[in-house]
Amino acid sequence: MPSLESPSAVLCILILAASLYALVSRTSRGLPLPPGPPQLPLFGNVFDVPSTSQWRTYAQWSKKYNSDIIYLNLAGTSVIVLSSLEATDDLLEKRSSIYSDRPDLTMARELVGWYFNIALMKYGDEWRTHRRLFNQAFNIKTSHNYEPHEVVGTHMLLKRLLNTPENFVPHFRQMAGEIIMSVAYGIDVLPSDDPYITLAHKAVYTFSIATVPGLYLVDTFPILKHIPRWLPGAGFKRQAEEWLKLSSGMREIPFAETKRQVEAGTARASFAADSLQALKDSENELYYQERHVKSAAGTMFIGGADTTVSALSTFVLAMLANPEAQKKAQEEIDSITGGKYLPTFNDEASMPYVSALVKEVMRWENVTPAAVPHLLMSDDEYRGYRLPAGSIVIGNAWAILHDEVMYPDPFAFKPERFLLNGKLNPAVKAPDVAFGFGRRLCPGRHMALSSIWITVASILATFNITKAVDEEGNTIEPSHDYISGVICAPTPFPCSITPRSQDAVALIEAVASEDLHL
Repeated sequence: MPSLESPSAVLCILILAASLYALVSRTSRGLPLPPGPPQLPLFGNVFDVPSTSQWRTYAQWSKKYNSDIIYLNLAGTSVIVLSSLEATDDLLEKRSSIYSDRPDLTMARELVGWYFNIALMKYGDEWRTHRRLFNQAFNIKTSHNYEPHEVVGTHMLLKRLLNTPENFVPHFRQMAGEIIMSVAYGIDVLPSDDPYITLAHKAVYTFSIATVPGLYLVDTFPILKHIPRWLPGAGFKRQAEEWLKLSSGMREIPFAETKRQVEAGTARASFAADSLQALKDSENELYYQERHVKSAAGTMFIGGADTTVSALSTFVLAMLANPEAQKKAQEEIDSITGGKYLPTFNDEASMPYVSALVKEVMRWENVTPAAVPHLLMSDDEYRGYRLPAGSIVIGNAWAILHDEVMYPDPFAFKPERFLLNGKLNPAVKAPDVAFGFGRRLCPGRHMALSSIWITVASILATFNITKAVDEEGNTIEPSHDYISGVICAPTPFPCSITPRSQDAVALIEAVASEDLHL
């Protein structure tokens, strides 16, 4: 997590002036604001919000003030945190027409260059065009078209785990990169140290940090973006200059290669290639332009990079802590495959426990615990509270997925909570909020879930995941700590991933050999 330098006297004057203006401009009569922690003059709750794991603090405040709606004042910027499914459904879903905008996020959008990412786009025609492109490519029906890519990627992952299991996280990253580069651009990546995957990994980190609400003063006081980069307190500008190179690279470099292949007539089928070819062949103007394809593909690139890696890393942690769940899943898989073949998507309906386990992975430690913040576009009223226009609205997905009423014993890993009489229980809410809220729900969620399912099922079919031991034979307990950001991932931890049998080894080698000859 980057540290913020102490602002100079000039910055302090700017901050105080902006704070006074913001407070005066927001003063209004009428209904009370939602409850929240006490505020300091001028700065409000700026010093109350921690730099890490904000969602846990939000949940604590929700309990302390007995309210699933919490109000914060970040030096004049109103922040509303919603920590229940009822509140997020009522506002972000049912009133999505005024809750679907995004905050300006000066650091991420303008300075770091993530303006092209659909997740950060302002609500309007530009966003609708990108959303339409995404929906056509990743709706629940078309997402099935990518299953062959996911199967091949998973089989290659198993081969790598067989050879160097200690590198499981890099292997997860390689697999995710292979799949999304194939789907988005039709580009084959190198088997190791691929420049596209390395670029994505570095860039995703900047995205995850730069989008944390309240972390950078420039998000609260956009005027600070104009200060000279050499001024004390302007370290964020120098940081942004370096990060901008990564976001620009993600948008430009792979797209340029696919465009070259399209013009040469050698491009493979992919989102970018097919969309560019349609533009080239159409006699009439389409609803999108080349720049839309470039931005949408770049968003796919980042969306499919480290989010899948985080979920799969959490899966490994869950298996270390819950060997009985691992055993149950393996028994279910064996009962279907008989150990004669690796799981396929055709087996999914026959493996409800594996599906429940995947749901629990997504719930237990979700990838985006506070999601990307929304922006309230006009004044609103809810439950007798006044919600000011221009408020940043945060859906606390972590709090919802750890609701004790919805998910009893929420901190325990229990796939059984999603089952009834050996089948998936539709009465138990699926952890969909892990993918966002309302109209800003992640458009690639169907592909993400299918990719995670086939990977989990294939790993459990062939490997045992156990805790690592040191040189003296002592068990090494994983920390269960997470790297904090909009996208969260476990800190590095050791484990032992070993083949379940020689038959499992033979299966892995057979399918890996077949995939290489496709």
